[in-house]
Amino acid sequence: MRRVRYYEYGDPDVLTMEETDIPTPGPGQVLIRVEAIGANFVDTKWRRGPSSGALFQRSLPGRLTGDVVGTVEAVGPGVDTHHVGQRAAGLAEDAFADYVVTDTQWLAPVPDALDLGAASMLPMGAPVALRTLRAGRLAPGETVLIHAAAGGIGHLAVQLAKLLGAGTVIATASSPAKLDFVRKYGADIAVDYTDSGWPEQVRKAAPRGVDVVLDSVSGQTLQQSLDLLAPFGRIVIYGAASGALAGIPPTSLFALKSVTGFSLLAWRAADPEQARREMTEAASYLTTRQLRTAVHARLPLAEAATAHRLLESRSQLGRILLLP
Repeated sequence: MRRVRYYEYGDPDVLTMEETDIPTPGPGQVLIRVEAIGANFVDTKWRRGPSSGALFQRSLPGRLTGDVVGTVEAVGPGVDTHHVGQRAAGLAEDAFADYVVTDTQWLAPVPDALDLGAASMLPMGAPVALRTLRAGRLAPGETVLIHAAAGGIGHLAVQLAKLLGAGTVIATASSPAKLDFVRKYGADIAVDYTDSGWPEQVRKAAPRGVDVVLDSVSGQTLQQSLDLLAPFGRIVIYGAASGALAGIPPTSLFALKSVTGFSLLAWRAADPEQARREMTEAASYLTTRQLRTAVHARLPLAEAATAHRLLESRSQLGRILLLP
């Protein structure tokens, strides 16, 4: 089978296609014959190595993560054989390949009617968008500010905020095309965060302050967002795409503001039963088409470097899929 890895840090051209044996599922795992792979931005940081400013680093050889959709071909020890032949989606650590192994515990069944873009959001994208809003304790009628709203998770969060009863959804993005895109997916206000005056645009839209902020950027964006919070406002940090960590002075929280962090892996470890329920809930929004997934590009597996260039250019609208 084919797989993509990298053996040195650097530009997208370090991604290497190679031939290797089909992996064998271990205890608690299944083997999936892959139909599609949802690419993740964080891998572009890991691929560039220590100079990227990523919060965490990965050793070489580098494996690319992804949300895989496909058919279960085999199961490992301790896994019920009824999974064989099922269409399923899961988060994989060595995902850019014709076949992958993934844990059965967080495998998501894929209905036949669900397209590849939506199916790729079942393991991670939709559950993260839903839980970050819940972690922010979003209440009906509140104002939500969503950063990087044109991305894979961001455009789902915009829609889910509306489904959960948000009064006003303010979305930030970086180009006219992206601003139009987030409006199409339900944002009431679209703000260009490359404009140095973007916080003033948010204040104009929410003069009493913002109740909930979803931040996957961190750095200066986090500091500016903190200033925009209303009393009792909450920020949920679930990434640091800027590569910069911002120190939060305790005094900035005295005005009845709070900041919390979120990681899907930590959430699943802390409350697996609720995490599974929310995974099912998010899947129901996708299967009933209350939640739509935009696919910016569908590329052959051999064009993994092109996928990473698109991710790094920040030009994509929604998800990028690789098709073996």
